Amino acid sequence: MKRIMGVDYGDARTGIAISDLLCSIVGTTSVIHSRNTEKTIAQICAMVKESDVGEIVVGLPKNMDGSEGPRAELCRAFAEQLREATGLPVNLWDERRTTVEAHNILSQHNYHGRKRKDTVDAVAASLILEGYLAFRGR
Repeated sequence: MKRIMGVDYGDARTGIAISDLLCSIVGTTSVIHSRNTEKTIAQICAMVKESDVGEIVVGLPKNMDGSEGPRAELCRAFAEQLREATGLPVNLWDERRTTVEAHNILSQHNYHGRKRKDTVDAVAASLILEGYLAFRGR
């Protein structure tokens, strides 16, 4: 069985979460610090090989009313580039409120300032992946 990777794509930082071997929980998280999409994709490709990932889920930022804006278009394009680069299935997952929830989680655990900034994207990726894994488990 191959792992599933969750991706919270951002302009400067991209959060990554990778499932355990059973694809039931989040196993590891990290953040890619890059403003260059090609470099971000190259790093994700390396992580895919290293962690034996078989599927990717990318957060799709929708507005609260369910509509999509310019950021969603960027994420759709990014997901397509990932699909082409990795040859893996890439699914989009509604990520409404994941960043807000990630900030709340970090506040509850006294993560502030730079420490929070460096962690929030990985937590958001974990929430995206957790939601997707729960959906698959149903």
